Amino acid sequence: MEISSETRSAILAFAADVVSRRLGADPRPLPDLSDPIFSRNGACFVSLHRRSNHQLRGCIGFVDTGKTLMQSLTGASESVIGDPRFLVQPVSRFELPDLTIEVTILGPLQKVNSPLDFDPKEHGIHLSFRGRTGLFLPQVGRETGWTREQLLGRLCTEKLGAHELSWKDPAAELRIFTAEIVGPAPIQG
Repeated sequence: MEISSETRSAILAFAADVVSRRLGADPRPLPDLSDPIFSRNGACFVSLHRRSNHQLRGCIGFVDTGKTLMQSLTGASESVIGDPRFLVQPVSRFELPDLTIEVTILGPLQKVNSPLDFDPKEHGIHLSFRGRTGLFLPQVGRETGWTREQLLGRLCTEKLGAHELSWKDPAAELRIFTAEIVGPAPIQG
């Protein structure tokens, strides 16, 4: 997927504005959102990290490609500050100058022949097992250096609340995807 630098800037500016507004900060002028990409079906995730150490402060997204990219981007940007993993110490308005924002636009989910049939540095993984689902973005494999087995095991335990070898169960269904990463960029700059 080719995304122009102007559209990349607009994606990040829009997502940052939604996050800032949700936290009570003053609105900014809206970027140009005329690129047709915003009205196409699109799944995405929005991630917040600390600038100083890249510590995750939130990552929420939507896999449902029945929504437009604008709908997915708006929903993920509104929800990222309420990431359940950080409710003890939620993101605050005063923290915004110390955060970066990143948007990951997902390609289509594709079934694989074997649970190990993916490249940990290129693909995101989405696992369904007994009514539960979990997902790791491609950045997880790149940043951690985990093997396929480690990624699948951690996905089972951390995202599905299942046994680490659940991915081997015939009832488990793995789908992979590629993604276009936009950012990171400071939320306030």
